[in-house]
Amino acid sequence: MAASSGTAEPTAPDGAIGREPFAATLGSLLRTREATVIGALVVAVLTASLLVDSFATSRNAGYLLLDVAAIAMIALPMTLVVITAEIDLSVASTLGLTSAVMGHLWTMGLPLETIIPLCLLMGACLGAVNGVLVTVAGLPSLAVTIGTMAAYRGLAYVVLGDRAVTDFPLSWTTVITGRVPGTEIPWIGLVLLVLAAAFGVLLHATPIGRGLYAVGANPEAARFAGMSVRWVKLWMFVLTGTVAALAGIYWTLRYGSARADNAFALELSVVAAVLLGGVSIFGGRGSLPGVIAGVLLFGSISNALRLARVPEEALVAVTGLLLIVSVVAPNLADRVREHRTRRSRTRHATTRTPTKPRTEQHTGGPHA
Repeated sequence: MAASSGTAEPTAPDGAIGREPFAATLGSLLRTREATVIGALVVAVLTASLLVDSFATSRNAGYLLLDVAAIAMIALPMTLVVITAEIDLSVASTLGLTSAVMGHLWTMGLPLETIIPLCLLMGACLGAVNGVLVTVAGLPSLAVTIGTMAAYRGLAYVVLGDRAVTDFPLSWTTVITGRVPGTEIPWIGLVLLVLAAAFGVLLHATPIGRGLYAVGANPEAARFAGMSVRWVKLWMFVLTGTVAALAGIYWTLRYGSARADNAFALELSVVAAVLLGGVSIFGGRGSLPGVIAGVLLFGSISNALRLARVPEEALVAVTGLLLIVSVVAPNLADRVREHRTRRSRTRHATTRTPTKPRTEQHTGGPHA
């Protein structure tokens, strides 16, 4: 009869194998910033549904999507820029300049099939200006894009003045605000879905996306690893400018109005949504699911406040408050987490410190 193999392993009930790693993984997921934002979104939607009339309707959900579409579009490339530890505050002015140029070209008699590619090309050039000033001239992106924010908005007034161009064809404006047949979902919602999937694959499933995290976390290490940090950042600014121009085209056709002051101060809403979604302002961290949840959270709060007839001035204050919370709260959470980690390590080090063996005093004897 074979002997048992030494020390017996602790037995576990059926199904217990692997339960502990699953629980640990689930606990780690629930402690992420993305889970916190999604939880806040659920709480905000439930609260607004109970307290605000007409919020929990499919028609209002369609309008909410139309309202946040421009913010969501620009937030996608802005996420990539912030992950590389940069920022672009000129996006709303790029949108306004695109709208002004679009209206000016329309009054000159050009068809929209020609105007739209030209506007997208202009947006890429505006983004390239930011990228060159940041990567070639070595200037901080915060200062550069504050300057271009004023310059692009001023150019928009030079192009169109204080006029408004409103005679765009209904065949275009109705398509932008149209709904998927049989639903209250606007077509722009499907466009956002495709864009979010494309940016999600780029950021989370390609070497380029992993490179963006490396550039944001430690640019020197990324450079030693063979990455061209300058080119990566330059292309992110070009991409952001192009998508901001696309948002300008959407904005103009959705409201049927080309004006130089379109989307004024929208950059604050975009940055607030991105940071609210868990992207670190210092770069190297963040994810697109969290940003999408942040955009929907921001849009749901704004939509509920408008339905509750809160003045627009108060909405601006709410945007600023969310921006502050999205910056301060993650830093406080990180400090609390680091403090707990240090305490845990100190406790383990104390409990594992070996006690010195007692030295027996040699007293001599018959075997000495």
